[in-house]
Amino acid sequence: MDHLNEKTIKTTEIFKGKIIDLQIEEVELPDGRLSTREVVKHPGAVAVVPIKEDGKLVLVRQYRKALQKTIIEIPAGKLEANENPKFAAMRELEEETGYKTDSLTFIGSFYTSPGFADELIHLYLTSHLEVGQSHTDDDEFIDVLEVTLDEAEKLIEEQQIHDAKTMYAIQYVRLHNRKE
Repeated sequence: MDHLNEKTIKTTEIFKGKIIDLQIEEVELPDGRLSTREVVKHPGAVAVVPIKEDGKLVLVRQYRKALQKTIIEIPAGKLEANENPKFAAMRELEEETGYKTDSLTFIGSFYTSPGFADELIHLYLTSHLEVGQSHTDDDEFIDVLEVTLDEAEKLIEEQQIHDAKTMYAIQYVRLHNRKE
């Protein structure tokens, strides 16, 4: 597959932020021509599919400025430097929902937008929840809601759930339930 690789000639940092960095990379294409790539660097993230004993999914409703709207999602958050994804998932779950767990099942990892970003999300599932205490960031305002799988699919149809990680998670749960 080396015949598809692009060789980086020069990297210029354009922006360094709290969540992302932006860089321009001058690359040599496989045919020898030069081109540029805009690359968003992200430290990675975690997401959790929390399922209560009654089968309801615990989701969060949050305003997303980039979208200019409020959407419903599975609990998720950014990895801190050198943080273990499993522990980050446990942290984010409690911070955002008030539920704790010590039992996570790794579902998989996926890139969110590989055409321009290196963000990798690690997705976990838990059905072992106990009540803890939520403690969101100072600038984070979240509603917690519990929905059935059917209700979650309706929220997708209504575009209240409108992000890939949550749709992927709901599809995973639906497929997993069919196998049992």
